[in-house]
Amino acid sequence: MTTHTSHRAAAAPVQRAAQLVGVVFLLVGVLGFIPGVTTDYGSMEFATHESGAELLGLFQVSILHNIVHLAYGLAGLALAGTVAGAYSYLLVGGAVYLVLWVYGLSVGHDSDANFVPLNAADDWLHFALGVTMIALALALGRRRSSRTRSTGAQR
Repeated sequence: MTTHTSHRAAAAPVQRAAQLVGVVFLLVGVLGFIPGVTTDYGSMEFATHESGAELLGLFQVSILHNIVHLAYGLAGLALAGTVAGAYSYLLVGGAVYLVLWVYGLSVGHDSDANFVPLNAADDWLHFALGVTMIALALALGRRRSSRTRSTGAQR
């Protein structure tokens, strides 16, 4: 009789953080398609500032906006499979959200350039997400790499 033992290493903190962020983005993407959770659901457009739908009555959303959340969530779960992937997801993803924050502040909310669409609540949420994701990457990625160096372990 053969006994199979799993030797899979526990996920690093940066991987768990990327998984959590990915799950949150998936949840937000799904919730954006649920009437009631998304107010004025019937006025949701594909990609325009004229979409009147708001997630939780606060964050302006469109079909494209929800799809982006779903894609970000799937990317987070896929990249969380490795320490390097998780670190990159959080760092680069956070930088993308900071660029989106600047974009949201730069274009008028009633402008055709606001195709995502974004409102003031979205803008500041994107800022918070960007800063949080980058902070998680730096704090958890650095802690992992310093622990690996100090023990002399190779991964």
